[in-house]
Amino acid sequence: MSELTRRYVVMTLATAAPFDVEDREGVFVLKPWKDPAALRALAAYRDNCYPELARDLDAWIRAISAAPAVRGDVGRRNEPHVRPTDGHRGKRPPKPRAAGPKSRGPASRAGRTAHPPRKPASRHPRQPKRRRRPRS
Repeated sequence: MSELTRRYVVMTLATAAPFDVEDREGVFVLKPWKDPAALRALAAYRDNCYPELARDLDAWIRAISAAPAVRGDVGRRNEPHVRPTDGHRGKRPPKPRAAGPKSRGPASRAGRTAHPPRKPASRHPRQPKRRRRPRS
């Protein structure tokens, strides 16, 4: 787990100052051993980081998952709200659908006669074509 050796020292504030959402160096501490929501966040981080760190995080997540559950105060409150996973890395659980009959609103009716959707525009500015100089 050589990639997990870079650590940060996090201390409690001397005063009960409010959390500064504008502080670019600020930290938010998650405890994956005590909070199932934090473990899910760690898994999402693993799925979106560079391969060496992802490998080390995966080993850590497996160790936490294999151990008996230990819940802290926030972990106990989060536990009933953690959604089940589908067991596949990188896949999100399906979004719940609204109950009731399927509606084919005006957008679907317009789609029958409307032109096909256009391709998205290029992100690059259009460059004028260079003209050759006539040979003399």
